[in-house]
Amino acid sequence: MIVSGSTSQALAAALARELKEPLAAVEYDRFPDGELLAAAPGVADAEPDRAVIVASTISSDAHLEVLQLQDAVREAGVDEVVTVLPYMGYGRQDKAFEPGHPISARAMARAISTGADRVLTVDPHEEAVCEFFEPTATAVDAAGRLAEPLPDDLVDPVFLSPDAGAIDLAETVCDAYGTGETDYFEKVRHSGTEVEITPSDVDVADRDVVVVDDIIATGSTMSEAVGVLRERSVGRVYITCVHPLLARNAVTKLSRAGVEAIYGTDTIERGVSTVSVAPALASYL
Repeated sequence: MIVSGSTSQALAAALARELKEPLAAVEYDRFPDGELLAAAPGVADAEPDRAVIVASTISSDAHLEVLQLQDAVREAGVDEVVTVLPYMGYGRQDKAFEPGHPISARAMARAISTGADRVLTVDPHEEAVCEFFEPTATAVDAAGRLAEPLPDDLVDPVFLSPDAGAIDLAETVCDAYGTGETDYFEKVRHSGTEVEITPSDVDVADRDVVVVDDIIATGSTMSEAVGVLRERSVGRVYITCVHPLLARNAVTKLSRAGVEAIYGTDTIERGVSTVSVAPALASYL
């Protein structure tokens, strides 16, 4: 049985269809004092052997919902709890940045591990965060699905990653699209606030470019990168990302920079979430 957190209702429904499993009735409420309540009465009624909780932890409240839903399905007598974190919040806080700082990804993983027999997460920013879970979480690769919404008529396309460390993402999308060249942006930091961004080698003049990233948060760096491409007489520019966080005015920034379209998956449910990771998740369930 599939159990949805409030942040991942469309993805949970898609996964239920993919697996041909029932979707549980769930309830989300808040008490007058501000405390949350996430409940799964549908699980208690159905008494399944396994519950798959699907919830992107895009906020502290979403983390708490996961813990409550895990406890609720255990209380209902479920034998196996699988927790799917399509997007793992706090995942980029994978080290102590200053003395006395927490490793927040580890803290969240430890809390979630207490209520789960298995954990899956989609394309974490650093796969090493999976080792914070007990047992180790499974990283599901869904980047290849980002090729699906791209236009069929891209002109001599170039697939660019935001840095050399993420070139695998660009290569995955390029391979899935079936044609094109890959490259990455080079970042040179001149000061605490000034960063120079340039494509490393490839000529982008009159060519369509697809910028591939795992997550877009504020869109500031990405919009600056698009501006550099415009200076080099690029053709059309498309943005693809697994996790379209798109905080605050990120969409406006990218649109003003001249992006043709932004495509993301439903790990975070936004207006640009044009492709589902449900088939990728289903293969692990």
